[in-house]
This record gives sequence, structure tokens and C-alpha cells, in this order.
Amino acid sequence: MNDVASSGAPVQHAMLEAVTDALGLAVFVCDRNDELIFASRPIQQFYPIEDRFLARGTRLRDFLGAVFDLSVRSGTTTDGNNRRINRDEWISERVSLHWRERYDAVERIARQRWISVRKRRLANGLCVVSLTEVSEVKKKEEQLALDLERAEMTEGILDGLPNPICVKDRSLKYIGVNKAFCDLHGMTADQILGRSAWDFIEPDLAEKFEKSDRMVFETGSEFSLPEQIVRANGEDCWVVTRKYRVGNAQRGILVTCMNDVTDVVVGFGDGEVSPEMSRSLAVKYYGAFEPAQNCHDPYRALDLHVLAQTAQATPVDRVRPAEPAKAETAGVSGRILVVTPDIFREARLVVLLSDRGHEVCALRSTAEVMAFLDAIRAAKLELDLVLLHPDFQEIEAMLASGPTSGGASPSTLVLDPAWADATLVEAVSQALAAGPAQSAPTLAAAAPAALLQSPADWEIVLPDAGRSTSDIDVLVAEDNDINQIVFSQILDGLGLSYRIAANGEEAVRFWQQYRPHLVFMDVSMPVMNGFDAARAIRAHEARLSVRTPIVAVTTQALDIDLEQARAAGMDDHIVKPISPDMIERVRNRYLTDGADYRQHR
Repeated sequence: MNDVASSGAPVQHAMLEAVTDALGLAVFVCDRNDELIFASRPIQQFYPIEDRFLARGTRLRDFLGAVFDLSVRSGTTTDGNNRRINRDEWISERVSLHWRERYDAVERIARQRWISVRKRRLANGLCVVSLTEVSEVKKKEEQLALDLERAEMTEGILDGLPNPICVKDRSLKYIGVNKAFCDLHGMTADQILGRSAWDFIEPDLAEKFEKSDRMVFETGSEFSLPEQIVRANGEDCWVVTRKYRVGNAQRGILVTCMNDVTDVVVGFGDGEVSPEMSRSLAVKYYGAFEPAQNCHDPYRALDLHVLAQTAQATPVDRVRPAEPAKAETAGVSGRILVVTPDIFREARLVVLLSDRGHEVCALRSTAEVMAFLDAIRAAKLELDLVLLHPDFQEIEAMLASGPTSGGASPSTLVLDPAWADATLVEAVSQALAAGPAQSAPTLAAAAPAALLQSPADWEIVLPDAGRSTSDIDVLVAEDNDINQIVFSQILDGLGLSYRIAANGEEAVRFWQQYRPHLVFMDVSMPVMNGFDAARAIRAHEARLSVRTPIVAVTTQALDIDLEQARAAGMDDHIVKPISPDMIERVRNRYLTDGADYRQHR
């Protein structure tokens, strides 16, 4: 048996050598006497030593000595260690490692070269060592660590900049924002990233931004535009927005930097520079700045006390240094309410009138005007002039039916789109100089009912005496045809009566007409979104003794949507796609078997 094994050893050795050479494996084996019994040729790819040091019977110390003399070993200057290493100490240390049962390490044998060393001591005393090239992997790991460090440094630098900066991908989703951009919108980075401008601002502005974004992506040309933005805290901010494409059209990104020039626009304080320099720095023509997004939503909670304070307080943040020549011709200053659905016109009017010392507040819908008038009437404040868009002339009749305070109704002036700024300023001055129209004091007490019975946007009226408390169980506000069918099938199956509105304005009309027990309100709809519709309903419920449960219907449970739903007065929310179980749970929660399902206040 021993003779057979002895005669087969050379064959096994030759076979092992052929396999390792074919596979490119760097392997050597030592016996319990620390002598090499096998060493494959690929070892010389890592340690270019002479063949005699790889021969069978070579002492491990001699092999390691040859490796040390080549200076391709761990612990040398290639590791950044300038300590002089003793040859015998190094060899002894390496021999001791060979007697470990297991040893795994990544060792650097050159400035840009690493190997993985794996050693196993078998039960029979043999030590098997394999060497593997891992240079590319280590280079990638080091590069990744360096990139992460640079990214963190860059993020810190961007967050420290006062200018809002954002980065979008090809689908125009936000993939990067700095702290100034988050502060501008009053949101966190998590609430912004992964979403588009359509989720935060008005559709017409979102369409405008998308058009310029696409142009930059397709052409690679820089885009620049001066803009006036209202921050989330209500402060005005003047910026020069610049957009760049980084990379090519297929794999590039869009970088938007808003250079804050507010200090130049409003001028510096006297304590910093001289008044002469302040006047020279102030912008003389604000029309150069196009109105952009308004991140401030004073009606988010529909707090009438806040509305009253807005009317009473002087909007300091909106006042810029008045030009002396214009101040002399400004005429009588007063409290002015601007009512227009055009956000660009609104911003320009606010700037134009504030520059001339007027206190200006801007609203965009009849519901907001009604709530605002109630607030200033309760606070016993006076409103001097109302500037009306031609689409809101019915508000003139509402104002004539009830004064804001005391016995006088404010003057009204219907805006002509063809008016130049100078013509508008002159018309405002003449209207203020003429004074408000007088109205009978006895109408003040009847003003709320008069306002509700006036031809407003949604014709919301108080219920007639003897009218049924409620005509239907459920009102659904949903613009998607498929979702309307799903709602219908589920509600039919539950035996509930219902009506479906295709937009927020129609939902408010149906609420007034049918007095439902429960409302499912889609938050994203045309004409009027669900948040505004809920606010309108809550504003008019304030005069009633009941509160209709309103359930928000969202496409995904994002924190920002839930916060807006709560602020708009909604009681609960569900997430699409809707299911019968989901609707039934809401029904069981808010609808009872009593005669009146609604929550009494």
C-alpha cells in the first residue's frame, strides 16, 4: 500500500500543478516541518522569486526570506509605514501566522496592489495558503470611500450657502436640495425628494417651470430669469434663477441655483452702509422680476384670527424703500384688498401698491374674501378699497350689502387688464381720495347672511326652514372616471345613497345642496383641489351647528399631504386604490344608525 501511495505521489503532484496553472491559482502547501511540499507557478505573479525557492523541500523561512528581499511584503513603505523592519523579526512573525488554524487578511504588496491571503492548518499538520488578486476591488472601495467623503463635504458646503439650490433628474423629480431650498418651501428634504414641482406649486407655474427645465435639458443652454418668491414664512425673496445641465442630454441632471438678491432689491440698512449707497443699490424697476411660486399659505388652517391680524398689521416684509419722487404723488394711503385669480397680476399689484405706502392683502377666491370680510368685521377694522378682477364683480354687490365696520362700505375698483402701472396708481389714488361709500348701519348685523345669500362662486346658502337635514349619505369628490365607478359599486353594495362630484367646486355646491352625512374628498382635482374645497366647507359650517366628516383620498400617504389635509379641516384619510373593506371601515367609524349621522359641535 505504501509503495502504491509512494509511486502515485508524483502523479498527484503533477496533476495538482497542472490544475493550478490552468486555473491561475496561486497556492502553496507546507508540511508540519515548515517545508514546502507544493507551490504553484502563479505565485510568481505576486512574488517574482527564483524557481529554486518554490522547489519541493524548500524551508518556509527561506521562501519568506526571498519574499522579504524583494520588498513586496506587507508592513513595508507601501503601507505608508516608514519604520525600518528587521528581516528576522518579519520572517518569525509570518511563520507564526502559518501555525494559526485560520488566517484571512487583505495585504498590500505594492503601492497600488493588494492580495487576499487565506491560510488553513489541517488536522494532519499541513498548511494550505492561497493568494488572490483583489487590487481592483480595493481600488473601488477606496474610491467609493473618497467619493462619499467628497459628497458629505459638498453637501455641507451646499447647506451652508444662503442661495436655494436644487437638482432634478430627467423625469424632473427632485434628487437633491440644500437647506436654503428646504427653508424657502418650509419643508424637509424628505418631503421634497422624489417629487416634482407639480406637487408643491400652482399648475400654471409648474407648467412654466417644466417648460424651461425641458429646454435646458434638450439644448444644454443656460436659463436665467429674475423672480420674486414668497417664502413659507411670508417674507418676500427676490432671486435670479439660473438653470444648468450637467452631463449630456440622455444621462444629465438639471441644477437650479436661485441667487438671492433681496438685499440689493430692498437696499441695506443705514447701520451697514450709508443711505446714499442704500439708494443706489435699490432696484428701481421691480417689473424686471417675474412673480414665481408663493410658498406661504396663510389659509392653510383658515384661522380667522390670523386673517384679522393680517388685515390689521402693516406688512413690513412687503415694503421696500419708496422712491422720493413717487412718494409725493402717492396720494392718500389706505388698506387695499386685491382679489384676482392671476398670481402674476397679484404679485405685481402687491409690489406696486406697497411701494406707495399702502397696506395690501391679496386673495384669490370668493370663499377667501368672505372669510376675510367676516374676520375684519369681527375685529372692527376698516377696509378702504377693493381692487377686483373682472371675473369677481359679484363681490361688489356683496360689499355694498354690508359694511366692513361702522357704517361705511369700502370703495371698489374693477381692474382693467389694459391699464399701465401709472394709470392704475392714479385710479387708486382717486378712489381713496373720494372715500368709501356710505351704507346703512343696520345692515351690519345682517351681513353674514347677506354674504352667504349673494351670488358667490358656489352659491352656498343657509338651509331653508323645514328643509330635510340631509338628502344623501355620502358625497364623493373624485375626478377620475375609473375611481368614480369603483366608488359607485362599493357604495351601492353597502346600501348607501350618494352623489359624485367631478371637482372641488362641484363638491362644495353638492355639499350645500344635499347636506351629506360623510364626504370622501380626493385631494388632487381640477378647478379646485380637495384641500381648498374642504376649507370652503369648514368656513361655512362655522355658522351651522353640525360638522360633516371629511375623509381625504390620496394616492400615497405622504406626510405633507396628511399635514395639509389636517390643516384644511379633514378628519381622516384613505389611500388609493380603494377597497370595499376600506370604505366600510370609514362608514362604521363616522356613520351611525341615528337620525343624523353628522357630528354635532
